[in-house]
Amino acid sequence: MNKTQNITLSLLKDLLQKIKHIAINKQTSVSGLLTKTLEEIVKKEDLYEKARLHHIDILENNIDLGTEGKTTWNREDLYERLYWFAIC
Repeated sequence: MNKTQNITLSLLKDLLQKIKHIAINKQTSVSGLLTKTLEEIVKKEDLYEKARLHHIDILENNIDLGTEGKTTWNREDLYERLYWFAIC
C-alpha cells in the first residue's frame, strides 16, 4: 500500500499565483499538479536509466555486427556517402 507524505514547499508569491491559475485551468489542485509533474519527471528518469543500462549491456557484450572485426570502408567512403545523401 502506497502511503503519502506531506512536504512543505516555499515559493515566491507571484509564482504560486501563476501555479494556482494553471491548476484551475487543468481542473486540479496545486498539490495534484505538482504530484503529476513530479511523477512524470521520475518516470522519464527511470526510462532514461533503463535505456542507459540496456545500451551499456549491448556495448559490454560485443554484439556481432557481422563484420568479423574488420571495417570494409574508409573515411573517404563515408564522406562520399554523406555527400550523396545531402544532394538527394
